[in-house]
Amino acid sequence: MTRRLLTLSLLACFAAPAAWAATPINQTRPLDARGKVEIENLKGRIQVRVWDKQEVHISGSLGQGVEKLVIEGDRQHLVVRVQYPKRTGWGSDNKSEPTELLLNVPQFADLEIESVSAEVDVVGTAGSELDIDSVSGDVAVAGAPKQTSIDSVSGELDLTLNSADVSVETVSGDIRLRGRLNGEVHTESVSGTVLIDSKGQRLHRVSTSTVSGDAEAQIALADGGTFKAESVSGEVQLRLPKSLSARVSAESFSGDISAPGAQVEKPKYGPGSSLEHRYGSGNGEIRIETFSGDAELILE
Repeated sequence: MTRRLLTLSLLACFAAPAAWAATPINQTRPLDARGKVEIENLKGRIQVRVWDKQEVHISGSLGQGVEKLVIEGDRQHLVVRVQYPKRTGWGSDNKSEPTELLLNVPQFADLEIESVSAEVDVVGTAGSELDIDSVSGDVAVAGAPKQTSIDSVSGELDLTLNSADVSVETVSGDIRLRGRLNGEVHTESVSGTVLIDSKGQRLHRVSTSTVSGDAEAQIALADGGTFKAESVSGEVQLRLPKSLSARVSAESFSGDISAPGAQVEKPKYGPGSSLEHRYGSGNGEIRIETFSGDAELILE
């Protein structure tokens, strides 16, 4: 009896890792070419790639401690959600292992993605809308959605977009936004740095706001376009083509400001500096405000 119990115990020990190992995922659901996919995953990884099939394929693995993978909806709107035990939640201490979701979706499908600490990686999407909410996970996107909205707290945002309408906000994560941006761009950060490079495309409206993070923008303005930058202690650097046609105004409480050919004005008493200058026919408008951060406009 003792020998038999010992044998069973040893077999159980060897079998336990397999029983608790990550559960493979292999699911397929139909979706219209311009349908919508919602994806939720607390932690781990969300990877999205596109293909020319009118269906969604989901692979990857569910982490140990995850309750189940929920897939619901229809051809127009599909929801893929990693469900955790009810005693936990998005903001709770969850001891489950990370889950990896790998999805192939139609190229022109809309995407809405939510994560806490899951890494998000999207390539090739060209739908009408891309919406990503993340807390601490890094986000990388390369695609051409018409409208993009990305919110994060501390994750790094590395974005290459061919989009007409882009809004990116973070608290402490850096923002790197590149691509053939051709409409409106809004970026906002507290302590993270912001980099915008529109690859020479002419933008109609650009705004960037930081508290202590630096902001650098290399853009071109469309006829009548506007650029607005606000910063508390971060530096602002704006690079524009020499053919710029815009009215430029800048002011700072204690930071240095400069623009080619512009005369910097200082009050007779007290701190502060400002400048106003017109380039070309002055069709566009550029406004820069800082408290203690430096601001520089460069024509090249």
